[in-house]
Amino acid sequence: MIVVMHAAAREEEINEVSRRLQKLGYGVHRSTGETCTVLGVIGEYNDSIALTLESMPGVDKVINVSKPFKLVSREFKKEDTVIEFGDIKIGGPDVVVIAGPCAVEGEKELLESARIVKEVGVNILRGGAFKPRTSPYSFQGLEEEGLKYLSRAREETGLLIVTEVMNQYNVPLVAEHADILQVGTRNMQNFYLLRELGRQKKPVLLKRGMSATIEEWLMAAEYILSEGNEKVILCERGIRTFEHYTRNTLDLSAVPIVKYLSHLPVIVDPSHGTGNWRWVPAMARAAIAAGADGLIVEVHPRPQEALSDGPQSLNPERFRQMLEETRQVAMSVGRRLALS
Repeated sequence: MIVVMHAAAREEEINEVSRRLQKLGYGVHRSTGETCTVLGVIGEYNDSIALTLESMPGVDKVINVSKPFKLVSREFKKEDTVIEFGDIKIGGPDVVVIAGPCAVEGEKELLESARIVKEVGVNILRGGAFKPRTSPYSFQGLEEEGLKYLSRAREETGLLIVTEVMNQYNVPLVAEHADILQVGTRNMQNFYLLRELGRQKKPVLLKRGMSATIEEWLMAAEYILSEGNEKVILCERGIRTFEHYTRNTLDLSAVPIVKYLSHLPVIVDPSHGTGNWRWVPAMARAAIAAGADGLIVEVHPRPQEALSDGPQSLNPERFRQMLEETRQVAMSVGRRLALS
């Protein structure tokens, strides 16, 4: 349930409601918006407790949230969540772009990619140090060495770093080097990992599971928020269907649906969503038109030499062209690309 406080509720009244709920065994998460404070209550709804709460000073109303996800819902927080890194804001009016190679292949190659990304004004670099692959014989990433290369790329270019964390044991290590911790599609329902990320202060980029429903995706985000970390970025990256002309089926309908259901920012990965560089620019444009708050795109200096996902990676020239095309689409829907 959700306890909505009056706009004029005093701090001591809000604290007293929180104490009462905690004494009854509920978890409480506070969200202070522009007009009022809302308390998200974790636990089973009870009519008599709801009536008691509504009689307390400062309480406007108590709402029973019928959806299984509470903290990520619009009922809990009406305003959009905006995740800020100085002037870079994910979830605001601007559309952010995250770009870089699928995998960190070496220091030289990563720095080359970082310079390409930086040159066109992108502020966030992606690159996988740990690479979960379907085949055990495929390139698995450079692991800790790759993380060190990512840190060096940030030192040289000033770019923020997004990289994937594979399990709960590696969270502290990855957090040393990354600004945003990514959960890949195969780990969307790794609940031990999600809980550990919920105890972190750094933002989490949560990719949709390849066979997950929207509700399952939002429930995965709920795990993170329920542990106290409200900085979650949702990423639509395509789902598995019967179609074989694309690697996955990019579900762009999920963007407006999730933005209706949740206050969390939503970005789109057209690279994994299609698996072919030819379709990436069109899906990037469509994602912005659908209301996405950002894009995460795979870019490689020489895709034909990439150790991971070369066929879906854009080369520098195609990436620049994609940015220009998406810039025009963003302007047409009253937004702009957040490029420096």
